Amino acid sequence: MTKVEELSVLEGFLKTKALKHSRKREEILDVFLNVDRHLTADELYRLAKKKDPSIGFATVYRTLKLLSESGLAAELKFDDGVTRYEHMYAHKHHDHLVCTGCGRMVEVVDPAIEKLQERLFRKHAFHPQRHRMELYGICVRCKRR
Repeated sequence: MTKVEELSVLEGFLKTKALKHSRKREEILDVFLNVDRHLTADELYRLAKKKDPSIGFATVYRTLKLLSESGLAAELKFDDGVTRYEHMYAHKHHDHLVCTGCGRMVEVVDPAIEKLQERLFRKHAFHPQRHRMELYGICVRCKRR
């Protein structure tokens, strides 16, 4: 079942763009929200197709773009060149640790790093808008291999 707030955000966004609400977009949103990991468009397509075999890849891809534009999702592009999407609505800021061996991603938050970033913005007279931090290394599982 689609979360009510997120569906409302999507519907409001579609209205501002003069786009129609559709059952397929709602189903794609529902599948996206019910997976608690970073998804590629292809992974989301396969999951959505299980729910509704009539959903096409183009619809999934376009819906992901709309979810990103509306603030419900964020596009992530890591060093492997694969675009992934993560939930954004009502989620707190976080950074990522990325394993270069297996691709595993860990979401991390460190208040000291956040304070340092704020201090750097002030020091250089920048008005913060956004930032992203990705740290790459080998996870413990890959290191054991």
